[in-house]
Amino acid sequence: MQKILHSVTDWVTTKRGMWLTLAIWIVVATVLAIVAPNSKDYQVSSVDALPDKMPSVQAQEKVDEYFTDNEGIPALLVFESSSGDVEVDELIDVMAEVEAADIDGVSDVIPLDRLPPQAIESFFSEDQTSALIPLSFAANLDTKEIKSGLADIQDIVDTQSELTLHVTGPAGIAVDTSDLFSRADLVLLFSTVGIILILLIITYRSPLLALIPLLAAGFVYGVVSQILGFIGKSGLELASQSLSIMMILLFALVIDYSLFIFSRFKEELKKHDDKHEAMRLAMREIGVPIFYSAATVLGAMLILSFAQFGDYKNFSLIFVTAVFVVLISSATIIPALFTIFGRVAFWPKIPRVGDAPLSAGSMWSRVGQFVKTKPVISIVVVGVFMLVSASNILNIDYEFDTMKSFPDDMPSRVGYDILETEFEKGDLAPTTVLFETDVSITEDENDQLIAVLSDEPLVSNVRQTDISDNEQAISYQMTFTEGPYDVETMNALERIRDRSEDILDEADVNGSLYFAGETAASIDDRTVNNRDLIVIVILETVLIFTMLIFLTKSFRMPIYMMGTILLSFLAALGLGMFLNNLFFGIDTVSNRVPVYAFIFLVALGIDYNIFLVSRYTEERRKHPVKEAVAIAIANTGGVISSAGIVLAATFAVLMTQPVQVLFVFGFIVAVGILLDTFLVRGFLLPGLLVKLEKDKDNQKA
Repeated sequence: MQKILHSVTDWVTTKRGMWLTLAIWIVVATVLAIVAPNSKDYQVSSVDALPDKMPSVQAQEKVDEYFTDNEGIPALLVFESSSGDVEVDELIDVMAEVEAADIDGVSDVIPLDRLPPQAIESFFSEDQTSALIPLSFAANLDTKEIKSGLADIQDIVDTQSELTLHVTGPAGIAVDTSDLFSRADLVLLFSTVGIILILLIITYRSPLLALIPLLAAGFVYGVVSQILGFIGKSGLELASQSLSIMMILLFALVIDYSLFIFSRFKEELKKHDDKHEAMRLAMREIGVPIFYSAATVLGAMLILSFAQFGDYKNFSLIFVTAVFVVLISSATIIPALFTIFGRVAFWPKIPRVGDAPLSAGSMWSRVGQFVKTKPVISIVVVGVFMLVSASNILNIDYEFDTMKSFPDDMPSRVGYDILETEFEKGDLAPTTVLFETDVSITEDENDQLIAVLSDEPLVSNVRQTDISDNEQAISYQMTFTEGPYDVETMNALERIRDRSEDILDEADVNGSLYFAGETAASIDDRTVNNRDLIVIVILETVLIFTMLIFLTKSFRMPIYMMGTILLSFLAALGLGMFLNNLFFGIDTVSNRVPVYAFIFLVALGIDYNIFLVSRYTEERRKHPVKEAVAIAIANTGGVISSAGIVLAATFAVLMTQPVQVLFVFGFIVAVGILLDTFLVRGFLLPGLLVKLEKDKDNQKA
């Protein structure tokens, strides 16, 4: 692989090769822009997360099989009145107008004007200040069609009443989420470009050194976006969150690799007059570490395909596409652009042949000397800080209510909060219980089953809602005293589900129980996510460790590298959540965040270890261990620290997103990257190299 890579970069850096490389990228990007489908046409707010084999999915299929009127996309219409109480007659008139309008896609409207008074009362809160009316949209509608239907309902409410309408439930959430990400995409893109441009100009004080990496990132982003259009057309739904994080990852990697290339290019320009020769030699030294770095990230993204969770699988193909194109760009367009600009790229501080190498008084030279002489202090101080930070993971509480991740003023969130305040907690999302039997169930048996279910811990009430035509399937609505997404409720339903056979024996009936709904899905979500976390951690650790063995041609050194990066991940998760609570008042986190954080922190964090160890290995050919470590820190410190700051700031841009899971994820990854950049790569790993590799040399002696 090294020979192939060297032959490619040797050609790219020639006078002819650099221009042909640029031309090829321009042609490819232009052709794709013309012929490729628009990836936004296949963008969705979410994907089916749970595998078909999970109990809640199978239960919902059973419910839909027996009761076809359950099929559809529910919308919960939450009404308030500016005058205080919601008037019954006013609400009846409004819903009659909605029913009469025959809105496209609306499949089920409750006929309030034909219900008895006692039935109508069940739709109102106890103090009459709010009302909840459910309706359904056809199951085959897309988000745009649902949005149009909800807009028609809103117009009727506005023109026919003084009521205020908030739409929540799956239909309202889907529309709001789509709107959020459609507005947030541009904010994310411009924020990312802006923060990178500002940091690069401040760090390197050269406008071209800031613009060239962004130009390369623009080429890569254009190509990846069009390829994703083809992938979307082939059948893969492109989740909004996946695309947002993909864009951040793409820009981060391109900028990272650009910094490492031009840093080594600058060193060679001080030794060689010809810019083509300087870049050729630079890529011969830096090309392999960059290739292994990109391959490590690529492998980490491929590992996601072994997950069962739908979100992770969706991430996998999108991220693999982006990283693969970035990998190609690191050996082609990036070195080609820097070669084209040559020394001018560094204006106004242009490197000349004979310029002094790195100053011995620079910050990272001093750090290198400190680690060289005091490795134990470096290891102990940083190690203790990391362990203390990591210990906070024991205090992390996980949140399963996705609504809590959205902005407080989002209409569906407002409606949800009203329901949570004005109605019983369990009524927010009752559990559907389906009893299936081979024979008709008697009324006494039915009553007995309801009684046994009602006696289960935390169950508030159970009522029959439907019965199949053959009377062999009965559905019940079971509500809990606590919220449907509370851990206590999830644990209670999980116990009920596990002992369903005992419940049927106590009720003295024969058949099967199935549990569907939000709480049941949350239980399966937790189970699948826990399984995926274990699988991903094991597979990614083994994969990266194996790749490091091939890179370093050592077994001991990958142990230091993987050990420090795994410790860094745990420290970032613990410290990140502590700081989130301290500064932003966020005390819970989605159970997806540890998986996302692990994938990115380990894959990206190992990059800096690779670059440090590669330089150490290079210097080890000429110097003893201590000196090689000090030189490696001094020569990589500046570029790695600046790359780390830019990378951390790039992921911190996710904190501009209106979804809390992205906010927390971006913050934790930013914290983790800074830990890797300054503590792990600066002190902990070099200290281990000095201490342990020195012992190895002594043994040989």
